[in-house]
Amino acid sequence: MTAPILRRLSELRALTTKWRRNGETIGVVPTMGALHQGHLSLVEAAKAGTDRVIVTIFVNPKQFNNPEDLAKYPRTEHEDAQKLAPYGVDVIYVPEPEQIYPQGFATNVSVTGLTDVMEGEFRPGHFDGVATVVAKLFLQTQADRAYFGEKDYQQLMIVRRMARDLDIPIEVIGCPTVREPSGLAMSSRNLRLSPDGLAIAANKHRIMQGIAQSLKAGTTFDTLAAKAETDLLAAGFTQVEYVQLRCAETLEPLIHASRPARLFAAAWADGVRLIDNIPV
Repeated sequence: MTAPILRRLSELRALTTKWRRNGETIGVVPTMGALHQGHLSLVEAAKAGTDRVIVTIFVNPKQFNNPEDLAKYPRTEHEDAQKLAPYGVDVIYVPEPEQIYPQGFATNVSVTGLTDVMEGEFRPGHFDGVATVVAKLFLQTQADRAYFGEKDYQQLMIVRRMARDLDIPIEVIGCPTVREPSGLAMSSRNLRLSPDGLAIAANKHRIMQGIAQSLKAGTTFDTLAAKAETDLLAAGFTQVEYVQLRCAETLEPLIHASRPARLFAAAWADGVRLIDNIPV
């Protein structure tokens, strides 16, 4: 049975107010739709950790710095509802744009520092859009816990900082990246890849794992960085935007994997921009 789809904040608040009155905990899984097994793993975690689960679907125009990317983003609301049906979520919240950005909306949530590197460098304004819409969704859903995938690790760190800094009473929980059998991180953007593009994209995880093994063996990252880019291009990627080693807690750049770290990469294949990260 598919969950009810709500489009107005007043409808959502009527439910969440009742749940809170009954002492029930609320989990939220914010998405932009085009759901895959990675999203569904977040739903499973929310179901296990809270009494009520809300899945939000909102293609947020404020986090697309490229209008063409926004236009191409898949919109699959009916299919998404069908995929969620076996999980027994309580509500699918698909707000109309004016429910998020009403006429005259003039507020922007910006997190400095964490947003200046990697994705922030190549997608200016992206994280302001993310922080703004996630803050809205946290407040609209009144959730106790929110579930995000570690595939977008920088986003996870920024959302945690934003919620902490603004005293939003919510626990932001990171869940492991879900991968295809090939190792490719599941992403809604994968739908835009041809069979050849999928084969090329799968090489990224293999190359990143090789770098991680070298780091664990004591090789410095500055020795590996140029080879990583060369290997990605040789594997069929058309452009490599970055391959970086950063602290898992602060995102500061590292040369040695001497403390918990993440290896990050962003590259283009088959006309699609793909990101990934792995722990080191």
